Parts: sequence; C-alpha cells; structure tokens
Amino acid sequence: MNRRQFLASSAALFAVRPSFAQEGPFRKKYFPISAGIGLHDLAPASDGTVWFTAQGKGMLGRLDPKDGTFKTVSLGQGAAPHGVTIGPDGAPWITEGGQNAIARVDPADLKVTLFRLPEKFAYANLNTGVFDKSGTYWFTGQSGYYGRLAPKSGEMSVFKAPKGVGPYGIAVTPKGDIWYASLAGSYIAKIDPATGNAGVVEPPTPNQGSRRVWSDSKSRIWVSEWNSGHVSVHDPADGSWKTWKLPGERPRTYAVYVDDKDKVWLTDFSANAIVRFDPVTEQFNVFASDKTNANVRQLDGRPGELWGCESGNDRIVMIQTIAAG
Repeated sequence: MNRRQFLASSAALFAVRPSFAQEGPFRKKYFPISAGIGLHDLAPASDGTVWFTAQGKGMLGRLDPKDGTFKTVSLGQGAAPHGVTIGPDGAPWITEGGQNAIARVDPADLKVTLFRLPEKFAYANLNTGVFDKSGTYWFTGQSGYYGRLAPKSGEMSVFKAPKGVGPYGIAVTPKGDIWYASLAGSYIAKIDPATGNAGVVEPPTPNQGSRRVWSDSKSRIWVSEWNSGHVSVHDPADGSWKTWKLPGERPRTYAVYVDDKDKVWLTDFSANAIVRFDPVTEQFNVFASDKTNANVRQLDGRPGELWGCESGNDRIVMIQTIAAG
C-alpha cells in the first residue's frame, strides 16, 4: 500500500470518544500546528524542543513547547518526509521518501543535507530510521528494503527484505540490537550488523500486521499490530511471546513507544485514542482525543512526557506522566 492509498483508507476510520476512556492523574496538552501541514512523526530533543515531519508540505518543523511557537524548513522539491529521530550529533535525521534520501537538518542554521539512495532503489518508500550504538543510521523502506548509512563517510548499503514489501517501524535495544517490523509481511526481524542479513521472527497471531516496534529496558521487543489490534512483546533471550488485545471494539494499533518506566504507549485509530499499557498489572488507560479522527501515527518521549502527532488534526499532543508513578 502506498502512502496516498493508506491516508485515504485511514481517513475512513471514523472514531468517537470511547466509554472506557480513563485519564486519572495524567495531564494532556495540545499544540496546534498549521492546518494542512500533514504531521506524521516527531522526536523530542534534549533542549526541550520537539522536531516533527510535515509530510503534506515536505517540511521539517521544530516546536517550542514553552510558548507553542514553531519554525519549519523545506526539505526540497517533492519532499514527503516520514520518520525523524535525533542523532548522536544532536541533529534530526529524516527518512525523506519524496526525494528517496536520508536528510539531516542542522539544528543551528536549518541547513538540509541529503544522502540519496542508489538509483536502483529509486522507489524504496522510506519509512523510519534509528541510530545504533556505533552511530550507524538504519532505516526501512516499505517497498521491501532496509538499509544503513554511515553518517561520517556517507557510505550507504541497501538490502532487500526477506519477504518483500512491508518494512516499517525500526528500533534499537539497550543491548545494541536492531529490529524492524514488516506491516505487509506480518513479522519482525533482527538485523545482523556485520552481514546486513535480517532474521525473521513470526509473531503468534497470523497476519497481524506488525507496524512499529520499540524496545524496553530489558531489550524485549514490543510490537503494535495494526491488523489484529493487539500489542505483543517478544523476548529474544528465550524466544517467548505475550500478546494482549487493546480494549474496545475493533482496535487498530498503530504506534508503540516504551517509556523510561517500561510502561507501553500505543495509539488506536479505532478508539481515536492514545493508550497506556502497564505490563505488570496488565491494565490499560485510554486517552481519547477531544477531536475526531486524530490518527496519531507515531509516539516518542522523554522522562515524564509522552509526545504524539495527531496527523488528522495537525496537532502535537503531550501527556505528562510524572504524576502517574
């Protein structure tokens, strides 16, 4: 499924505030960005700002939560950025599908540098990226690829995914391992950094649509399952799996993020909500948006804060979690 087809299908998922929503001691705040800008992913920076991709306008933006102001920079003609992550150099690095390149934006002067994929991978449909402990940038392409970039030399390698189309979310564990999820392939895979080979691991639910992945402090891999509406966790140490279905009718689990206390945050398009899961108590908290069709596609955070992009409303949402314990 290409980006245009997915956006159209996602818009059809009309969501209302669910009766099971519980918000307790958490505090939520919204930051409106320009209507029609096409928010997609974000990454909180160490200076307190939040970088975000504006896929609809081909831009990268930086929000200052102190006063709600933001700045944007164009990533180039035809740009359609997807994912963003903060590199070891403190700069945002972007999977820029429109120009089939990895983009770096200098946080000081907003200068854009592009690292283009080889021509034979001209339609990679870049999705998300992450840095490993050595400073290598790994990325996925939904057309059936994943790859790596050495930022200092600019050397890039691109590999074909073992089951073709589907590579989407990608994560690094505290142990330094790299894992990605395949939406169309319904699997997760561990990448061998030496050879570039990807070892497929099948979740227990068939055709679950593994969309994004995140690691907890124990290097267990948490998976958001779009088709099944589940959240699952895989422990590579013993090969085990555990799976839970999100509350409500026909959940559609899109994003996943594990915070510094190993609580798992997810987004549910069907419930129009951000969901918090406690693996210890196996309890969910549901934070419904105050507007319909929020479509939060990605989550990230820092201690005490959970951040997400409401792509349907072009707002950034922050949930303060310190009071939750």
